[in-house]
Amino acid sequence: MNLTGPAKTMLSTLYLKALDAEFERPVLADRYAQGAIDRIDYDWDSLDIGAAWAPLCTVRTAQYDIWARRFLARHPHCTVVHLGCGLDARVFRLDPGPDVEWYDVDFPEVIALREKVYPSRPNYHLTPSSATDPSWLDQIPADRPVLFLAEGISMYLTEDEGVALLRRVVDRFGSGELQIDFFNWLGIKSQKTQTLVRRSGSVLHWAVNSPEDVLRRVPGIRLREWATFFDASTFSRVTARYRAAKRAARLAPALRKAAQYHVYEFGPQS
Repeated sequence: MNLTGPAKTMLSTLYLKALDAEFERPVLADRYAQGAIDRIDYDWDSLDIGAAWAPLCTVRTAQYDIWARRFLARHPHCTVVHLGCGLDARVFRLDPGPDVEWYDVDFPEVIALREKVYPSRPNYHLTPSSATDPSWLDQIPADRPVLFLAEGISMYLTEDEGVALLRRVVDRFGSGELQIDFFNWLGIKSQKTQTLVRRSGSVLHWAVNSPEDVLRRVPGIRLREWATFFDASTFSRVTARYRAAKRAARLAPALRKAAQYHVYEFGPQS
């Protein structure tokens, strides 16, 4: 398996989700991740990451699962676009109803691996494409509300690329939500100290310090809610080690807001 950059980080996040599922008190409890690593021929020990790292990705993923479920409950007849899906099993964890069309979008080599790891299911579509290639949007019908979910990809884009992507989504669909996470300036500046990023050979670019940074650049959207890593409702499931880190982060606002989870809505207000 020859993956580099952002595509390579998906192996680490998948492995951490599988480790989390073994906890007595898991954050995400993703049994699909456990099954996936058993089906992939890879030396997982070579990642050299332990279970203690798991909350760094599972708190975020579990929070977006909660927000995605809320959207699906409000819009049972909708489209979901999971951009940069990697090997995340969200479509299986959430198990959307029969009137939901779900599109998982990622690099062609990632989609090829997904086809080997996960089964197909009704109304589930795999779309091989780079996030910055505008043509993939043309493959997705725009006749219903859309949940656009982009977890763990914004920081790999330049600001211009990220803004253009969000504008294209808003322009194409009549209504929906953008659920997307960001690093602030500290998260970007400290990238060389982030082991998962450094080992993948990736470079991080786009820093967002608050929702206002996005609202200024993307017309037609409204902030619905947002949280930091430390403020997410799913953070309550972490170990004492992370709760101690939260207390320390209160003294450093930039550290407290280094990882942010945003939800925006667009279209007519209900």
